[in-house]
Amino acid sequence: MTTPPASADKTPIPDNSNYPARWPLRFKAHYFGVATYSTYGCEVTYGGRGRAEDPQDELQSSSESLGDKYPDNMKAGWGPIRNFPPPAKVTWRSKDGTPLEAEVDIGEIFKDELIRHNLTKEDIPLPTLAGDHTPGIILEVNDRTINVYMRMHLSAKELQVPGNKYSDFRNDLIKVYSRTY
Repeated sequence: MTTPPASADKTPIPDNSNYPARWPLRFKAHYFGVATYSTYGCEVTYGGRGRAEDPQDELQSSSESLGDKYPDNMKAGWGPIRNFPPPAKVTWRSKDGTPLEAEVDIGEIFKDELIRHNLTKEDIPLPTLAGDHTPGIILEVNDRTINVYMRMHLSAKELQVPGNKYSDFRNDLIKVYSRTY
């Protein structure tokens, strides 16, 4: 049995590949990412490390400027991180220059450790159900609003786009939390 890479706390993350299929799908580790829009000087610290450090004097592009690429452009690449470090600390200035700060408790948001996705158990092939699952969690700071999303690449038995042989999966971005300050 192989052990996946250790999390930031150096504790090995269990390999679930030999366990029988489980439903609903759960996770014990995650990747993390940050996206900032219409903010000045946004800083996000999570898992003991800075994840965003935008310039203090530069307004970040708006999400509207991305057109139809938003919000699907957001990714989570840092990790894997064992569930769950202390809350993310966020400081920033809104588009109008108002200083703001927040703590976002990722562990509380995902305390059930359920993977959010848009497939039924019957839509997913057995090896995917039995495998190890490490979703991405993305924290978005957009002017005065913080959103938290989950993204998980899951194989599907059927093509998701008829006729497209490369569409045998889902990788939906699902919003699970939002707060305006």
